[in-house]
Amino acid sequence: MSIKQSHYEELLAEYSNAAAAIALLKQYRPYLELLPSMRRPDQSIITIPLPVVNLRHTSPSAQAGVTTSVREAHCLPCDLAMLMCDPEWKIKTGVEVFVFIHRPEEDFSDLLRRWRQTQVLLSKGYEWEMPLRYRHILNEGADNLYPLFVVFEGTPERIKRGLKGAYLPFVTQSLEINEESQTEPNLDEVVLTENREENL
Repeated sequence: MSIKQSHYEELLAEYSNAAAAIALLKQYRPYLELLPSMRRPDQSIITIPLPVVNLRHTSPSAQAGVTTSVREAHCLPCDLAMLMCDPEWKIKTGVEVFVFIHRPEEDFSDLLRRWRQTQVLLSKGYEWEMPLRYRHILNEGADNLYPLFVVFEGTPERIKRGLKGAYLPFVTQSLEINEESQTEPNLDEVVLTENREENL
């Protein structure tokens, strides 16, 4: 089955929900263990689809020897950011998981480049553009960045082989959408079967 835009969009919409994001982490246990609280997992994670960060850097001013601090907004090339939060103290921890869903027509170098670009962008000081309901939470960036790749059963084997070779964790999803339907697919028309790849 070839990867279509609707397959990508379905998973992006699905994982934007915290409960579905936790279900994704359950497929890769080392990341599931990063949740601050297993008793309150839904309060331990903030999901941000197509996230935006504000990068901080200094810029020389007109006065000699004086620099000013500048914030510049950037849309990260990942598909979803998962920020871990302490449900007791209502603060963000230092753990951030970045999800990269295989996009249509995307080859291994394209997929890997999105993670490398994320690493480069976040090597500087940054702050999150938080969703409105989480604006009260401290939005400073973290030092612990964890990638998670989501591929399909129809994803070319070279991409899976490349991710294994680069020691990058990934899970495989099977997404079947009723091709004859002319309307937008809904959850009743979608069957998600989750398979975990042993890759580390």
